[in-house]
Amino acid sequence: MKKMRYLLFSLSALLLFSCGNAKKSTVEAEVAQQPVGPTFSADSAYLFCEQQCQFGPRTMNSAAHDQCEQWIIGKFQQYGLSVATQKATLKGYDGTPLNSTNIIASYKPERTNRVMLCAHWDSRPWADNDPDEANWRKPVMAANDGASGVAVMIEVARQIAAADSLNVGVDFICFDAEDWGTPQWVESEGSDADTWALGAQHWAEQFITQNSNLKPRYGILLDMVGGEGARFYQEGVSLYFASTVVKKVWQAARAVGFGSFFPNDEGGRITDDHLPVNQKAKVPCIDIIPYYPDCQASSFGPTWHTVNDSMQHIDRSTLQAVGQTLIQVLFTEQ
Repeated sequence: MKKMRYLLFSLSALLLFSCGNAKKSTVEAEVAQQPVGPTFSADSAYLFCEQQCQFGPRTMNSAAHDQCEQWIIGKFQQYGLSVATQKATLKGYDGTPLNSTNIIASYKPERTNRVMLCAHWDSRPWADNDPDEANWRKPVMAANDGASGVAVMIEVARQIAAADSLNVGVDFICFDAEDWGTPQWVESEGSDADTWALGAQHWAEQFITQNSNLKPRYGILLDMVGGEGARFYQEGVSLYFASTVVKKVWQAARAVGFGSFFPNDEGGRITDDHLPVNQKAKVPCIDIIPYYPDCQASSFGPTWHTVNDSMQHIDRSTLQAVGQTLIQVLFTEQ
């Protein structure tokens, strides 16, 4: 999922991080937050993740994909949200027609003051980063790289619907066709960034033609938010387009006691669903995505695009950290 473009810290970033006293003073100067909102259930999110995986890999144009689509729609409707689908036939990197469905679930759709949460729900059809070359053309179960983000969103939806006390409307968008990007075994000339995040690209193109007054103030993308040992560094594209949202989210994580999961350091820049949301739809959107600086297999972690991206490597504590942070963000909105 997403083009792997995690970079080493730039010189300017290194200079910034060396100014430890200045950064510490900035953090200490923040207005202290008290934890607010309901308690996010990691067990519930874990179950929602598991239930998606029970369909099998949700690769494009598969029966498992279609079955999971109906399950996701049903879960959001179960918690009282309005659900719309955005269907399109998109073209894969190799010309394959991809029957794509973006799922858009809205809490209080009549409100003009809105926030967007999003994640992709499709599975990578090829485990092309697996250490065993024999697995490269096998599909990925995508427990973390796909299902975890959707699971956290569904649990957040369940919690806010039960509390029914938010001051903002929330749009939960499940992007499709994110993970059909060019496989590593294909030699390509130039950038292949446009072969990723196809559903988000389509959503953004449709969004700018709507002229709707229901534009979210900002968005938060959830990508691989359930992995073992995950730490969510501040991603570079997010800092460029939506630094105030990054600050808001990382402050919320500290307020609810999960600051250790959200280091105040930059991890790098990546191509992900938030890129077209920022560039095309002009909605400031950040990416909560892990960075493993010491992992030789991938900076996205050891299971990224491998057959080992399974429920065995989903960590409830990671789900809890991300979910409770989102609850804090939403329930402090005015």
